[in-house]
Amino acid sequence: MSEDKREMVEEQDDGQVKESRRDFLKKIGVAAAAAAAAPTAAAEAARVSIAEHLQGHFELMSDEQKQKAIARLEERYSKQFSKQVTVADTPALDGVLFGYALNISKCIGCRRCVEACVRENNQSRDPAIQWIRVLRMEKGTLAFDVKDLNAGKPSSNPLGDYGIQSGGHADKHVGLSGYTDHYYEPELVPEDNAFYFPVQCQQCEDPACVKACPVRATYRDPNGIVVIDYNWCIGCRMCQLACPYWARRFNWGEPALPSEEMNPKTHYLGNRPRMVGVMEKCTFCLQRVREGRYPACVEACPVGARKFGNLLDPESEVRKILATKQVFRFKEEFNTDPKFFYYMD
Repeated sequence: MSEDKREMVEEQDDGQVKESRRDFLKKIGVAAAAAAAAPTAAAEAARVSIAEHLQGHFELMSDEQKQKAIARLEERYSKQFSKQVTVADTPALDGVLFGYALNISKCIGCRRCVEACVRENNQSRDPAIQWIRVLRMEKGTLAFDVKDLNAGKPSSNPLGDYGIQSGGHADKHVGLSGYTDHYYEPELVPEDNAFYFPVQCQQCEDPACVKACPVRATYRDPNGIVVIDYNWCIGCRMCQLACPYWARRFNWGEPALPSEEMNPKTHYLGNRPRMVGVMEKCTFCLQRVREGRYPACVEACPVGARKFGNLLDPESEVRKILATKQVFRFKEEFNTDPKFFYYMD
């Protein structure tokens, strides 16, 4: 293909014209010239924006390039939120594979984990984005009553039985109901007839989202945490479609994060503020765990239902739970090998 054809403007199915790479670079050149000629606040913002658009994949940057990118972000965030914001690039720990265990027989559905996660990880307040979702299900029974065996629907009538009768136990929950409530609002928790099941990123060993990402903006780090390079994400949402756990969130609009609620201690791959048009999700509070701290949700749980630790350490709490409790993984049939385990006493 000739260079002229390669640079031709493409036409979309809807008749609109897509901008060629050459035109895009021309615009960047014009903006850069304006920034150089007029050192105003707007010009400085344009310079930073251009630098971020041309920024490479974080994992492929040199140390010098990473420090320049982080310095730009710290400057921008500090101005945006009127406080000193730090952006760390703390590397993954050696000899550590993080795992999570959640005791579903203890969870009371209070959602303090959700609130702690939102505060720690600078999630948008409006539109509201939450990385943890607690599902509410109604408890059922394992007892069947003999007298209900022939009391199904429709019942016989004097004119004749012209319907197909369902069993008399058809309307009774067995074990747990199949219905899950994502937005329950009771006055008090736990409710007598309810069972709670929190769901978040399962940090899979074989993550479907990573396979689906066309630009490798999301990948598994050496500690087993699936991360996202927000500046490299193109917002195609293929990872969201691939994830079996409804763990990823897309920023449809500009995230709203009040300055007074913004957590200024951030990590490049963790809780730094996101932008419109990118994906985000739970990272096990990467900015915390890489410094030897627990995720915020673990610390916030009032009943101690959440446990976290190193799967490579036989003496860790998580490993002992796996060895002694009734453990299962959510949607194991997808063969993603989650490092998030559920267990019961």
